[in-house]
Amino acid sequence: QAQPVESGGGLVQAGGSLRLSCAASGRTYRSSPMGWFRQAPGKEREFVAGISNTGIGPDYIASVKGRFTISRDNINDVVSLQMSSLKPEDTAVYYCNALEFWGSRRSRFSTWGQGTQVTVST
Repeated sequence: QAQPVESGGGLVQAGGSLRLSCAASGRTYRSSPMGWFRQAPGKEREFVAGISNTGIGPDYIASVKGRFTISRDNINDVVSLQMSSLKPEDTAVYYCNALEFWGSRRSRFSTWGQGTQVTVST
């Protein structure tokens, strides 16, 4: 299974916005719930947001709820993460991956793409 390709990261001031994209082509990804994860320096990778294969019922961790919005385009095989009101604690490398099943916050695959760096300055 080809790895997803993440893009859209960058350096932004606190309070700013970024939109991340994940190109995840193939039937496996198209039929899977998808999630965004992040890994900050010195910390374990954590789940951030998830969306079902049909795009319903997004799931967010408490710290990003109301600020981040996950969406997917199953025609173009893209999963997006719109991030607003960014905080320095959102600084991390962001990854996408399929989820084990809808409702899970664990990745289905153990391999990861290169991710995209998000840096939020004060």
